[in-house]
Amino acid sequence: MIGRVVEIAEAGRHLCKFRGFLTVTVEGAEAGRAPLDDVAAVIASGHGITYSNNLLAALAERRIPLVVCGANHLPAAFLWSADGHYEQAGRMADQAAASKPLRKRLWAQIVAAKIESQSETLRAVGAPHRGLRLMARKVRSGDPDNVEAQAARRYWPLLFGKNFRRDRGAGGINAMLNYAYTVLRAGAARAVMAAGLHPSLGLAHCQRGNAFALADDLMEPFRPAADLPAHDLAGEGAMQVDKAVKPRLARILAVDMICADGVSPVSMRLQRLAFSAVRCFEGAARKLDLPRLKLPAP
Repeated sequence: MIGRVVEIAEAGRHLCKFRGFLTVTVEGAEAGRAPLDDVAAVIASGHGITYSNNLLAALAERRIPLVVCGANHLPAAFLWSADGHYEQAGRMADQAAASKPLRKRLWAQIVAAKIESQSETLRAVGAPHRGLRLMARKVRSGDPDNVEAQAARRYWPLLFGKNFRRDRGAGGINAMLNYAYTVLRAGAARAVMAAGLHPSLGLAHCQRGNAFALADDLMEPFRPAADLPAHDLAGEGAMQVDKAVKPRLARILAVDMICADGVSPVSMRLQRLAFSAVRCFEGAARKLDLPRLKLPAP
């Protein structure tokens, strides 16, 4: 089952747990509820939201990430469970001990998969795409030639127009991308924690202040799947993240992706990718179980 992404965007809401449900109340009156076992992530973007301690504990026990967002729809904080996977200590030790050549090799696999999915997104919207597929084949261990950035410089103008620039602090299309990536990051964080890995020990994202570096690494091949609904919404004239736009962007975790064993949604692919990282850190595998975006022709 694909879990639900629950976003609390209205001001003055109180979130609590009641008999296995996440409930939302306004001035003491219930405004909505969702079974906790059906929730994949909770995104809090409204002002003046309050929480009960019982709810926060219940989310942590189920490893459901609570994402607190700023005004730009980017994550400001995550709730992370302290009660880890039963093999967590050993897996984190393997992860911390991973050699630099291993991390560089895995990162190259991620970059190549991301560029291939970018090519597929461009193909789906009828834009030139074969050049990116060729670039994906040129990615070397650690991506020393920064093929990822070269591909991005081609990709964004082809997808959104020659005047588009990816700017995390801007509105419009950029704000829609921020929101979709926030949902995706929450799914990646949950997959990392469920696999017993430490989210701050990344492969390429190694900023000292980034507590979810590994989640940021693993979500990269899935970003092009989140770009497509933003493209479609922009084509329909949507230029802000509102009530009509958010549900379509939040569906990213349900988008189907293809891999060697068949097709399954992004939420499941993230879990498989995280567990394949465990096998690579343990020395039991050399390749990540990476997805490929598969879309109908335009």
